[in-house]
Amino acid sequence: MPVTVVVGTQWGDEGKAKIIDLLSREHSHVVRYQGGHNAGHTVVVGDEKYALQLVPSGVLYDHVTPIIGNGVVVDLPTLFREVEALESRGVSCARLRVSSRAHLIFPWHQAHDALTEAGRGDDKIGTTLKGIGPAYADKARRVGIRVGEVHDAVVFADTVRRRAKEENSTLAALGGAPLDVEAIAAQFNDLARRIAPYVADTVNELHDALEDGADILLEGAQATFLDIDHGTYPYVTSSNPVSGGACAGTGLGPRDITRVVGIAKAYTTRVGSGPLPTELVGADGEPDMLGRALIDIGHEYGTVTGRRRRTGWLDLVMLRHAARVNSLTEIALTKLDVLDTFDEVKVCTDYRLDGNILRGYPDRSEVLAAVEPVYATLPGWKSSLRGAGTFSALAPNARALVDLVERNVGVPVTMVGTGPERGDCVVRG
Repeated sequence: MPVTVVVGTQWGDEGKAKIIDLLSREHSHVVRYQGGHNAGHTVVVGDEKYALQLVPSGVLYDHVTPIIGNGVVVDLPTLFREVEALESRGVSCARLRVSSRAHLIFPWHQAHDALTEAGRGDDKIGTTLKGIGPAYADKARRVGIRVGEVHDAVVFADTVRRRAKEENSTLAALGGAPLDVEAIAAQFNDLARRIAPYVADTVNELHDALEDGADILLEGAQATFLDIDHGTYPYVTSSNPVSGGACAGTGLGPRDITRVVGIAKAYTTRVGSGPLPTELVGADGEPDMLGRALIDIGHEYGTVTGRRRRTGWLDLVMLRHAARVNSLTEIALTKLDVLDTFDEVKVCTDYRLDGNILRGYPDRSEVLAAVEPVYATLPGWKSSLRGAGTFSALAPNARALVDLVERNVGVPVTMVGTGPERGDCVVRG
């Protein structure tokens, strides 16, 4: 009865969806356990490209039951746009389940997000302005509205109307524009009717499936260093993407988890503000030649926002810490092919601060911003990795980079990404 957790080990955008798609073949249930529609999981199947925000990546397989777990905050308009887009392309969403315990996002959450971020001036977090943080805040304040409440249409409508009126008072005090309470009530009455057939007690459903011998895959959004507790606070998301968050976000217990796959890009990227020690930038703060090459070759633009990602060399100090925090059992190293044309490749193995090598990953963002990366420099392989069916078929210098990762992190690399498509992945036995 194995349960596998897939978690990002950097600042997101590591290529989790591709690995989840690969692993979904051998699992009966794929569950999103946290985050919201700020996630952008892209799967390429032949000439078809699927960009998923809320629906779990396993939906592309007929045998998979895709589940949105209780730890997710759900924007219903986005969910139905995604369902309609998938259905129009022949992908059935009939098996989709949405936890009755998941919380809903409303227009007042997005209004709060925009006002708060605008009020930060030059000190912006870099939020996607989708209302996710305020929805989690309402959950913590115990004033949120859960998906299961849609089953009583009258009570749900009254609750939405009351909360909208309350939030209008708050928004007015903050200088925001008032919301149309009746329009919101009407919109969500219709959405409640539409979501009701998908709503389920997913906690008991998952435990029943385990008892019946199911193989379950838990899918995180964002990544370790965007975790609200373990990330580069305050430049973080509003939930727990780390593997421990998979238990809280699904209702499965720690002893149910048997495998934790950490996804790491062969270089490092992040979106928005916050420290990035290995960032490849010039004196003007813009990407240097190598940073620009990573952006262009790796198509480093946000799936959801379209924002250009910041790029830097692979950081093994981060990866070692992610291995600790998540109890990684293995690593999937993605997008190694992006480095095919580089003359040499650098990998950060340590941080130096005030002339001293740090023992571990800094616990404060201001310290992380001050460290100096210590690099190992490897020769490039100057050849295409696509089409390599086995690890031994990879260029020797590419294998050397994988070996360096394993030696430094102490976790085996079991999968290596060699291109953008579904089949472009070397799996080691």
